[in-house]
Amino acid sequence: MSTNITSAQEMLAAAVAARGAEDPEIVSIKRVLKLLDKTAKSNRTYGATNPVAQKFSHQLFEELTVHLTTYSKLTFLVQRTALLCKEYVVYQAEQDGGGESLAFKLYADGIRELSLHQGLTEEDLGFFLDSLWGGLDPGKDDDDIVTRIWERNLSSLSIVTAEEVAKASVGNEGYFRLDGGMSLSDSTLRELLDRERRRGRDGGSGTGDGDGAEPASSTTGTPSAVSTARNRFQSGLVGYEVTEDELASLAREIEIESRQDALSYILDAMTAILVSETSPALLTKLFVLWGNVIDSLLREGKWTVLEHVVSLLHETDAVRPDISEEHKQQLASIIDGLGRTERIKTIETYLNRNPDANVEGLSTILLLMKPDAVPALCALLANLSSPAHQAIVVEALTLLAKDKPDLVVRGLMDRRPVYVRNLISILLNWHSPKFVEPIEKLTRYPDAQVRRDVVRAISRLRPNGSGIKLVPLTNDQDESVRFAALKLLMSGQYTAPFAHWSPLLSDDGFMDRPITERRGIFQAMRVSCGDEAAPYWQGLMTGWAWTNRRKKDEIAILAAETLGKLGTPAAIAALERGAKKGRAAVRQACRVALMHASKPDRDGRPGSPPTDGEPS
Repeated sequence: MSTNITSAQEMLAAAVAARGAEDPEIVSIKRVLKLLDKTAKSNRTYGATNPVAQKFSHQLFEELTVHLTTYSKLTFLVQRTALLCKEYVVYQAEQDGGGESLAFKLYADGIRELSLHQGLTEEDLGFFLDSLWGGLDPGKDDDDIVTRIWERNLSSLSIVTAEEVAKASVGNEGYFRLDGGMSLSDSTLRELLDRERRRGRDGGSGTGDGDGAEPASSTTGTPSAVSTARNRFQSGLVGYEVTEDELASLAREIEIESRQDALSYILDAMTAILVSETSPALLTKLFVLWGNVIDSLLREGKWTVLEHVVSLLHETDAVRPDISEEHKQQLASIIDGLGRTERIKTIETYLNRNPDANVEGLSTILLLMKPDAVPALCALLANLSSPAHQAIVVEALTLLAKDKPDLVVRGLMDRRPVYVRNLISILLNWHSPKFVEPIEKLTRYPDAQVRRDVVRAISRLRPNGSGIKLVPLTNDQDESVRFAALKLLMSGQYTAPFAHWSPLLSDDGFMDRPITERRGIFQAMRVSCGDEAAPYWQGLMTGWAWTNRRKKDEIAILAAETLGKLGTPAAIAALERGAKKGRAAVRQACRVALMHASKPDRDGRPGSPPTDGEPS
């Protein structure tokens, strides 16, 4: 059986309606191609080094790696307005997409099938993205995608070109041959072309087994000769008959288009004017109108439409290289003005008025702003009421304010705790120890959650060293703050002289704390100041107890337990004195601690401490 290649491709598109539910591979391919299209457009519009483009490129590589790991390759057939795989439409060009369509770009450059194979690296993917829009070498912008791919010769990327299909068709009187019963859902176009080449090398003979060849004949008037002669005069074009179903489909498309909203029509008209208008005065008015459109879209929260508008304005230089310098400056002012204070205030008003609003595309809009928008973005973060909206602004500030962190640091003195906590999270994302000092100034901040975040920030930005700022937090009114600070100080990674512990120990409420908390404080003192605290613990064991004898005995026993774990000569001397001078219960605790202190540890050293679970 033989069929024209164009007809074969159209048959694929027609078969889509007859197919059942999509399999997981098709779902994965659609997701990858949608992200590929978005990534290619962002790279073309903003450049590969833009944070938005880099974000999309990284997401694309992750999705593609997962797909190739699961299915080993990703192959699709290229048509003018669609990409197909296994008779499914896995990518459809947007209406009036024109040259921005991924399918049209590949088709126009002569690619009829493209395959990505397992082992594709992020560098290979970056090369392919650059190849789509000619961003590799400004001196080679005239090269098409096919030329660039052939020059690179990547094993992870293969293509079938229109030229290859045409050569295969010429060898069969203008037809591309398929084996009987075979369809493109069973084989790739590359496999079918290779099969045709092998058939050509074997002489193209057939035995009536369905390969589409007719029996040879030397008689001029035989049906075979007549058929061959008739084929020579055929144009090779395929006619199309429009069925009732296809007419109904066209009617539905027209109806959908007629219901298109007014905004889309306005933007289409303005785009047409931007592309074709030559009058300088009208272009000036048009750019003013584009600024008004941006303001309107911000007020209505149409982030994805706004992203499209900004993308279009970015491409104006490429579409209209003939516009004047005055208009170029006017255009730059519109784009750079996206982060103006009043516009960001408009975003704030909309989000606070619509806490459940759809925020798709908002992150991209914020990332397209310049670093001079950081002050207004900080104000936006402070005034937003929804945590989900705040998280989007935090992400934008993490990128935009990285080189100018002063505004974020100054904001730590704000009296709004949620805002301060968000600023701390931004500083933590930068992973720089220089931000520990301004964060430590918040140890007396009124809000307990902020103080808890301060402890977390110290643990991440300064995992060892001075623990002086942590000591006052062990006397915090909030229990969770106290235990978070104690946990760090008990780790043995921080030092804190005894003089900084003394105010805590002399506090009237220290004796009333739970015994577990007092034990934790003593253990933190042991690892942070060591022998400096030995005289204090000795005084607890040998001092007289005229009042509160039970509590004083309890804390003296804790002191003995701690000295036993310290195990230094000064600690042993203090225990020996306590064993002689202390009260009966204290003397017993000192003797037990001395026995533990005198036991060698695994390395043969004296002073192996008992576990916290051992009785005193």
